[in-house]
Amino acid sequence: MSLQTRLMTAVIGFVSLILVIVAVITSALLGGTLERQLEDRLDGYAMQVAKWAINVPEQYASIDSLLDATNAVPGILLAVSSPENGTGGVIFPDTKGQWSEVSQTLTAADLARMDAALGGQSSATVTLDDFGSYLVVAKQAPNGVTVVTGLPRNDIQNQLATLLTVIALATIGGLILLALTTAITIRVGLRPLRAVAATATRVANQPLDRGEVEITERVPAAEADPRTETGLVGASLNTLLDHVNSSLASRQKNEERMRRFVADASHELRTPLSSIRGYSELSLRALKQQAGEAAIESTTTSLERIQAQSLRMTRLVEDLLLLARLDEGRELVYGTVDLTQLALEGLSDARPTAADHHWNIEAPDEPLVIVGDSGRMHQVVANLLANARTHTPPGTAITLKVSREGDEAVLRVHDDGPGIDPGVREELFARFARGDSSRARQTGGTGLGLAIVKAIVEGHGGRISVDSRPGDTTFTVRIPVSPGGVTAP
Repeated sequence: MSLQTRLMTAVIGFVSLILVIVAVITSALLGGTLERQLEDRLDGYAMQVAKWAINVPEQYASIDSLLDATNAVPGILLAVSSPENGTGGVIFPDTKGQWSEVSQTLTAADLARMDAALGGQSSATVTLDDFGSYLVVAKQAPNGVTVVTGLPRNDIQNQLATLLTVIALATIGGLILLALTTAITIRVGLRPLRAVAATATRVANQPLDRGEVEITERVPAAEADPRTETGLVGASLNTLLDHVNSSLASRQKNEERMRRFVADASHELRTPLSSIRGYSELSLRALKQQAGEAAIESTTTSLERIQAQSLRMTRLVEDLLLLARLDEGRELVYGTVDLTQLALEGLSDARPTAADHHWNIEAPDEPLVIVGDSGRMHQVVANLLANARTHTPPGTAITLKVSREGDEAVLRVHDDGPGIDPGVREELFARFARGDSSRARQTGGTGLGLAIVKAIVEGHGGRISVDSRPGDTTFTVRIPVSPGGVTAP
């Protein structure tokens, strides 16, 4: 069964049980009250009849003399039994509130049935065939006369029947109203769940395994109120869909980055491979067509070019391997690193490669020691200085600054060159990111330098940022002096 059916069955079942219990208790209490009232009335009549039986002479004790001495009331039953006159009885029928002063004589069967019902007791309930149920009381006088007084119980039974009928009708009507109200309430209350199911079904029907995917389906805000239990489910599903949507967008971005990475890596490898193939063919042709010193000279030149291109490929593959290992959290060997000394060495190595630039350094007089990988940190300094040298014209001033700010060592490389193109600034630290789309060797390397810098810095628990405008470009590296959980050997 559905949740709505189960809830309705449970609610209506419990309410019905409660109403039945209330009806039974009410009927029992009302029936007891009416019985006691009838007994009180009957006791009053019985006392009057008992006084007559005590005072009347035995030879005059008959039903006729009792009727002459007693005021009859609607429905009353009177019977007299005396040793001399025998037994007789009358009844004044009361049908639907109408009664006649003309009495009806009780038959011998009726009298026998009363005698059997009393069975020596003072009161009993007896059912007469023609008159219904009666409550009778027997009184015996000292002179041996026995009188029986009775009142009908039909009114009690009719009132109880009317009460039960009203309760039954009210119960049925109330249960119908309760069922409708419960159904509407449950349906309205479960509407957010149906909205959740519909939204989940629509999302499930979307192709999410390929291509650019955006999940726009959401549970309506009216059905996703976190203040209610069912609304909380909708709100949680919306949060989940937001997370899945952002994850899918990130997946798509990673796929695009991977495709671009493969394309860039293929482009970078294709050039040296083409060169190697061309020079190999040239060497073979020279060996076949030439002889002597000319062949040796031509072959030597080709082998030198092949060696140069092989070294270029080797550097590219080593850089890619380094990035892969850094992504896996490997490759770093921690120890104590004097960042001041490392900066001085890096600047000394960079100055001869670009004598037409102005090189400056600002470093503290005392050593700035951090916990890190000395070789990789030297690579960070070298790559940042090479990047500044490559992308600035002659005469540019390049300044390397080393300082400590709190628990962080700060390394800044500043230049007053033309700045970074805003179009490539967002992807500046991506792999194979280059400002020159032509990829000419004169305007830069493979485009992995800054990606390696970023990976090494993040591997040390640090971060790198860039701030650039024409005439003012600064790369800032911040590295904890002692990364959490890492100590120098």
